Amino acid sequence: MKVAIVNLGEIVSGDWRKPFAAGDAILIEGERIAAVGSASAAAIEGADVVIDAGGMTAIPGLIDSHVHVTFGDYTPRQRTVGFLESYVHGGVTTAISASEVHVPGRPRDPEGVKALAIAAQRSFADYRPGGMRVIAGSVILEPGLTAADFRELAQKGVRLAKAGFGAVKSSYDYAPLVADANAAGLLTTCHTGGSSIPGSGAITGDHLLKIRPHVSFHTNGGPTAMPDADFERVIRESDMALQVCTAGNLRTTLLCARLAAEHGAFDRFIIGSDTPTGSGIMPLGMLYTIAHLASLTEMPPERFICAATGSNARVYSLDSGVLAPGKAADIVLIDAPEGGTQTTALAAIKHGDIAAIGAVVTAGVPRFVGRSRNTPATTRKARVVSSRVMQDFAPAGH
Repeated sequence: MKVAIVNLGEIVSGDWRKPFAAGDAILIEGERIAAVGSASAAAIEGADVVIDAGGMTAIPGLIDSHVHVTFGDYTPRQRTVGFLESYVHGGVTTAISASEVHVPGRPRDPEGVKALAIAAQRSFADYRPGGMRVIAGSVILEPGLTAADFRELAQKGVRLAKAGFGAVKSSYDYAPLVADANAAGLLTTCHTGGSSIPGSGAITGDHLLKIRPHVSFHTNGGPTAMPDADFERVIRESDMALQVCTAGNLRTTLLCARLAAEHGAFDRFIIGSDTPTGSGIMPLGMLYTIAHLASLTEMPPERFICAATGSNARVYSLDSGVLAPGKAADIVLIDAPEGGTQTTALAAIKHGDIAAIGAVVTAGVPRFVGRSRNTPATTRKARVVSSRVMQDFAPAGH
């Protein structure tokens, strides 16, 4: 399917160093972006679907790098069905597993945790709830796992490993497990901050610097933050990614953002939600964190949109997160919320309002055009002006 999005007001690229793309149109062919900028009359005429953005802002689909998926679109922690599909209405087009730790009765032996990770990875390989892509299967690091186990997991398609919920005597005991997982080519992540659920323990900056994961999960606290002095240590003494989450400490979220910018480490600053957890289900969690960071720091909103898209994609080696030819066609149209004081999406975010969503496209398919059921209404109106596809792209009612 060919899709043309025209009459865009701004295009946020997903690359915080070059956050804007020139032009007012995006062309999609199949599951990939074909062009960003201008579109000829012939290209628009040749599209199967043409979306008039009405002057809205295009951003890459948000990548939530901290979601506790289980199996299917269900969370036993909050006993809720359909939460992932609802996150699509919050602009999230990719969810990355932070480990399937909330599976009831989850195994804790090496064979069991391997089987759980493989089953989760396979379950979501071709399953797109609401059109969302889910990167699932994060092996929970438990004593007894060997270098051979990690090589086996990598060969079977598991990409992620998580430290923080295993039956280790000390958090320092994760260091050799993480080293073996890293050597096998897995991307390693680590709980940061105080204990969050039974079976987890506190992990501070000193632990992180001994463990050396690729990503410090909810480095702002999940939900309890590590000591303030540890943030600068982790930034200065490591190259690990610094993930801040909605379900964490807002004060230390802002501290981490400012320190990352101050020390030239903003490439490593990424955003997730850390949901569903005891903090609940947050379809708009990513939008709220972007608005909090933009309105409560001196940095511009597009920088934090990029931290939630292109920076996540770079850390996790994904083909999405950036609006450029050849990238995955995951695109969200945002705008100032109707009835607010600001006139554009970016101005509204800087003001502290969450952006209103007018359309979501994933894998080159418009999932809805008109209005998200979870955000306020948009000031401008996105609409399908031409379609050769026998499909109604209108969003479902509340």
